[in-house]
Amino acid sequence: MGNRVFVVGVGMTKFEKPGSKDWDYPDMAKEAGTKALADAGIDYALVEQAAVGYCYGDSTAGQRALYTLGLSGIPAINVNNNCSTGSSALYLAKKYIEGGLADCALALGFEKMEKGSLGIKYTDRTTPLDKHFEDMVGRREYAPAAPPAPQMFGNAGREYMEKYGVKAESFARIGEKNHRHSVNNPYSQFRDEYSLEDILNAPMVYDPLTKLQCCPTSDGAGAAILASERFVREHGLEAHAVEIVGMAMTTDFESTFSGSDMKLVGFDMTKAAAQQVYEESGFGPEDVDVVELHDCFSANELITYEGLGLCAEGKAGELIDSGAVTYGGDVVVNPSGGLISKGHPLGATGLAQCAELNWQLRDEAEKRQVDGAKVALQHNLGLGGAAVVTMYAKAGLS
Repeated sequence: MGNRVFVVGVGMTKFEKPGSKDWDYPDMAKEAGTKALADAGIDYALVEQAAVGYCYGDSTAGQRALYTLGLSGIPAINVNNNCSTGSSALYLAKKYIEGGLADCALALGFEKMEKGSLGIKYTDRTTPLDKHFEDMVGRREYAPAAPPAPQMFGNAGREYMEKYGVKAESFARIGEKNHRHSVNNPYSQFRDEYSLEDILNAPMVYDPLTKLQCCPTSDGAGAAILASERFVREHGLEAHAVEIVGMAMTTDFESTFSGSDMKLVGFDMTKAAAQQVYEESGFGPEDVDVVELHDCFSANELITYEGLGLCAEGKAGELIDSGAVTYGGDVVVNPSGGLISKGHPLGATGLAQCAELNWQLRDEAEKRQVDGAKVALQHNLGLGGAAVVTMYAKAGLS
């Protein structure tokens, strides 16, 4: 076992529609990083290592982002892991503390994106998802009019429907829930509430996914300050600290390409990472009070209920239909509004999830607060692939 690791400061920008605000990634990073440092009550000079995540940007953009906070000469690693980039930066920063390489580390993530669906940037070389696409089109008819990502996740939803009889309304209820939750989140890109009928009748992107069940592209940044127990005590942060009690990253298994649409989009990565975290932390899914999970599409939230062990096999539709994953239910999932409504700037998403869960465990989530939240679970997924699952708990330091 390595050193205990605590989150002592978090910060993020409001997520914005690409091009809607006159700012650049250094501005986003400065805002999020400054907020995290202020939240921790420390100077940037105390940060010993940094991991900075982004997907769309030139090499060393991480350093350019950090330089808005200070020029202290610390080691900085640029991180790119598709949609799990933010949590990958967090994972690396945790390793610095856990391994005794630093007492204070910064995880920072940002993205300045383009409008519209994600595409392939480098067309003169092999795409990292070539095997995924080959597997999908070998089983499902390719729809040229639909972007690749909603096809892949939509097909995962179709497989769950075919196996367990789940209806389109169950997926739509996830969209309804997450948009409703976002009304109370000032950092959310969208803050409008929609009825179930609104969700179902929105333009179809790829059956069963309508537009209001798909996350948007976004601009924004998030940051977290991680510290050792020694640092926490030296700086009097005991009452403020939230402990990372378990964290795991997985990449694709042989089973990813075994003929299953659900496995193709990371179901087994999620399941394996979650199991590692439950074993490391000593907490199980039944102990979790609040969850931020990777709802890039409603279909992924639904299958992730099962991947994280929040329900038994085939019971994810019943879980959302029963109201068990919103306020007043068994566990609140995506109180922030999730990616569907809060937005999805790829490099920032994992750190925005971290911020939300830390606010929840510190009883600082205002109108989004989950009563009595003591244990929180985070899930961040990137195709290509990487799944990062993290468990947080109130530190209990005195």
